[in-house]
Order: sequence, then C-alpha cells, then structure tokens
Amino acid sequence: MTTILIVDDSRLARNMVASVITSLRPDWTIVAAASGDEALDVIGETVPVAAIVDYNMPGMDGLTLCERLKERFLGLHIGLLTANVQDSLKMKAEALGVRFIAKPITSDKIREFLAAGGQ
Repeated sequence: MTTILIVDDSRLARNMVASVITSLRPDWTIVAAASGDEALDVIGETVPVAAIVDYNMPGMDGLTLCERLKERFLGLHIGLLTANVQDSLKMKAEALGVRFIAKPITSDKIREFLAAGGQ
C-alpha cells in the first residue's frame, strides 16, 4: 500500500490536493489531517512515501511538522504548500530538504512534486 499524507487546516485545500493525487495515482491511499498534531496521530505506524503540508496552520506550523516528519520518517519526500512566498521561508524549507509548493494548488504543481520524489 502506497500512502501519502496531506495536512492542511483548510478542508477545501485538502480535498483539492487529494483530488489531484487520486487522478494521478488512483491506487494510492491518502491520509489527511487538519493540523500537525492530528497528522502525527493519524499517520500512526504507516510509512508514507510523501507528504504535502500547509505552512500556516493553528498550533504547529508546517515547518515544525516537516521537521517532526523528517525525524520520524528518514528520507520522506515533503512538499510545503503555502501562499507565503517569502524568500526566508523558502530558504528554511530548502534547509530542511523540503520542496516549496506555492499556492494556488494546480495539477501541474502536484505532478511536479510527485515526479521530483521519484514517485
């Protein structure tokens, strides 16, 4: 079973990303969460092949979640999805080995993210 984690406090954004992934990889299992803490709970012992994480969320921000996911799943391919396109945020994401995905969400951006991870 190939699993991808989607984390965004916006239900609409989660659904949009899930819809694109389902169209590109219909055999994948999608695990979705509305916050960083929920994501760490719902992923459980499942090892995802990739994660797409929103930056601005209540509680734990996306970069902190990325750090936690990288610690838990070595080599995990993560995309930080955000409308915040500041250079400082891009540099922090790159320093963590996280791919920056600027909103708005498009099929092309999700396809490029998946292709970059070898999926």
